[in-house]
Amino acid sequence: MNSPQDPNAALQALFQAGQAFAQGMAQFMNGQQQEWQGKLGTTQPADGPWSKENAALLALQQEWRERQVTLWQAMVQRRRGEVAEPLVRPEPGDKRFAHPAWAESPIYDYVRQAYLLNAEYLKKMADAIPAADGLTKSRLQFATRQIVDALAPSNFAATNPEFIQKAIETEGKSIQAGLQNLLADLEKGRISMTDDTAFEVGTNLAITPGAVVFENELFQLLQYSPQTQKVAKRPFLIVPPCINKYYILDLQPENSFIRYAVGQGQTVFLMSWRNPQAEQGQRTWDDYLELGPLTAIKIVQEICGSEQINALGFCVGGTILSSALAVAKARGENPVASLTLLTTLLDFSDTGEIGCFVDENSVAQREVTIGKGGLLTGKELATTFSALRANDLIWQYVVGNYLKGNKPAAFDLLYWNADSTNLPGPFAAWYLRNLYLENSLRIPGKLSMCGVKADLGCVDMPHFILATREDHIVPWQPSYLGRKLLGGNSTFVLGASGHIAGVINPAAKNKRSHWINDSDTANPDEWLAGATEEKGSWWQRWTDWLRQFSDGEISARGCLGSKQYPAGEPTPGRYVKEKA
Repeated sequence: MNSPQDPNAALQALFQAGQAFAQGMAQFMNGQQQEWQGKLGTTQPADGPWSKENAALLALQQEWRERQVTLWQAMVQRRRGEVAEPLVRPEPGDKRFAHPAWAESPIYDYVRQAYLLNAEYLKKMADAIPAADGLTKSRLQFATRQIVDALAPSNFAATNPEFIQKAIETEGKSIQAGLQNLLADLEKGRISMTDDTAFEVGTNLAITPGAVVFENELFQLLQYSPQTQKVAKRPFLIVPPCINKYYILDLQPENSFIRYAVGQGQTVFLMSWRNPQAEQGQRTWDDYLELGPLTAIKIVQEICGSEQINALGFCVGGTILSSALAVAKARGENPVASLTLLTTLLDFSDTGEIGCFVDENSVAQREVTIGKGGLLTGKELATTFSALRANDLIWQYVVGNYLKGNKPAAFDLLYWNADSTNLPGPFAAWYLRNLYLENSLRIPGKLSMCGVKADLGCVDMPHFILATREDHIVPWQPSYLGRKLLGGNSTFVLGASGHIAGVINPAAKNKRSHWINDSDTANPDEWLAGATEEKGSWWQRWTDWLRQFSDGEISARGCLGSKQYPAGEPTPGRYVKEKA
């Protein structure tokens, strides 16, 4: 690829622009902090953290200047044909600059490294800047990362050598294909992450055999066909999150948690939440407890003739299930023998980066706009979750689909990720106010749910809690704190990877690892310090734990449902197929 006629002048201008940008950002953040302090009625003394003498920021600025000079010298060396080692490298897992074209040209190599250096500096500066409170600091860090990710040279045609190279190789056809992809996605209303035509729920996703045995306005109850001659006497109910579709637990046969549980001799029931439409826009948190798990538990008890069942909640489903059991206990009922919670928050003291979107003003606005009726749309929810991993779930596809003109490959997990769900406005507003904002569920008797004062401490059955170490939606440390809120004997396991990959870790593949520790310390970091890493999936460990509460074995039931609740349409049912 030909170099510009005056590359040194262009690079000098680029260097100066980068320096001015970084210094301007520092001045902006300084002014922004002073504005926040003024609104709060506070001021900083002349020698305070925002004075010119601030040692941490001055040290960062000096370090940045020195590294920019070193980078410039390395570029000059390369222009002379000399070898120069990279000054800064992408973080592990960052594939944006992996293509050889970024290293072949001194200009693009400089563009890449200058960006990485500036990005590193801005993130460090956001970490070093004092803030009035933790939320302000988290928002500053989050906003900085969003800006840094958006301004990557890989995202723009003029500064991405892969775009230019492919356009030349395809004689411009890649540009035409990229424009067609962009227009198609604009019509679709979202960025394509996978080949949507490759999957269909009920055909090659969510195909574990079973039937719908009950439905109401909010969910269908699925019962799965046994795969073993003997099954646990006590049935098993799964409560998935209502914030997305249940079939993340039943993608393909080889990685289906549902199929695995059935194969382990469990009589598995599952709640398939409805994708709320306008007519469900009035539904509340209490509705989701009363018409949801509390109803499902009673029906499973009646179908199987069991006084107690075993139950599992995943993510928000775990919060809903735990709340429902607190209501049942307050009513004098004890319907569940053991409780499993996967990546669930009960203590919302640290909600990770999702907390950046939740404050008094935003929640009050939700309460005014949808708190009395309406929908929190699936599109908005999907956009929020994608922003938490913008490079993986936004910019990767902007570059691939629109700059390179590629079609995304077929990937079942990303198909599920794009199959978004709505939430009823009153439910969402209550959830954000009482849990995310005020963290009231952890306080015994503070919340009234379904007409009773709920206390998680009364949920005193044995419980198994799984958190995942790299979870960006449910941080593992606050998930750990849930074991001290619940009564009963507690088992905690920490899985590797993130919110989905850490849960969907089939025992047959036995990948990754998990950590175990019998300690019941209240401190999660202390627990981890004493934990032992075990190679492979946590699924088998959980199966062994659950088997203690099977109440013996019986012959597998010959048919699904019962006379009162006969088997209806086959799994996966129609609720899961409804679109937002």
